[in-house]
Amino acid sequence: MRIVVLGSAAGGGFPQWNCNAPTSHGVRTGSLRAKKRTQASLAVSADGERWLLVNASPDFRQQVGDTPALWPRGGLRHSPIEAVILTSGEIDHVAGLLSMRESQPFALWAAPPVLAALAANPIFDALNPRHVERHGVTSADPFPIAGPGGALGLTVTAFPVPGKVPLYLEGQAGSNLAGAADETMGLEIACGPARFHYIPGCAAMTPALRARLRQSPLVFFDGTLWRDDELITTGVGTKTGQRMGHMSIDGPDGTVAAFADLGVRRKVLVHVNTTNPVLDEDSPERAALTASGWEVAEDGMEIAL
Repeated sequence: MRIVVLGSAAGGGFPQWNCNAPTSHGVRTGSLRAKKRTQASLAVSADGERWLLVNASPDFRQQVGDTPALWPRGGLRHSPIEAVILTSGEIDHVAGLLSMRESQPFALWAAPPVLAALAANPIFDALNPRHVERHGVTSADPFPIAGPGGALGLTVTAFPVPGKVPLYLEGQAGSNLAGAADETMGLEIACGPARFHYIPGCAAMTPALRARLRQSPLVFFDGTLWRDDELITTGVGTKTGQRMGHMSIDGPDGTVAAFADLGVRRKVLVHVNTTNPVLDEDSPERAALTASGWEVAEDGMEIAL
């Protein structure tokens, strides 16, 4: 199984277009040892020929252009991307679908609340149903991912994780910003005995999630913020990480502590926000993270399982 990190940043990418916090300013000016990143997305293939896209980033076009394995190969129109699966309805996970509207056949998989949000917005009708079949995903048994050419050789198990309704639906959610149980999903993707987990958004580590991730060969996990009050202390925002539906990396209830005894072989942070100091490769936060056995995903990172 081949895994390509197409994008590794949180919404807005790194640097975010209007952010002048130290990390964004530093990477923009070259005064910081850091790499620019597009918004989080993953491509997975069993054979290197037919691909599953995990979340459709607003940076979709750039990500495909930077990844030769995803270039058209034959005929006047072609794409090796045969299926897309969404872990939530957030803008940075669905906006790229609008760049896939050129009558290219592929299968779209998502949980019912996400499909309902897409159906309620007529702009997504640009994905002609004659070419794009929509399939509901429930947190139940493993299922084979298929596209127009049949099964891709990948099996997916979807499971709910604590999260939040998309930003554009908060006004309809009232006081229940967590939304439905399957509003935010994690995925286990397998090809034969090889398997890994992808969880770009998670608000808390639950006993059920701990049990699921224990001894996993590879986990990509929500790395949005180093500290819960990061946006407030940097002066660029007013929301905490918890308010946005994300665990923090540091602290007694943070990601590093939560994974300490899970026996996960390889741990990689994704969906990293533009303010997060771990993006600075010379920062003490990055050093502490590395010492604890974690990596920070980069655009173009490839992993074979």
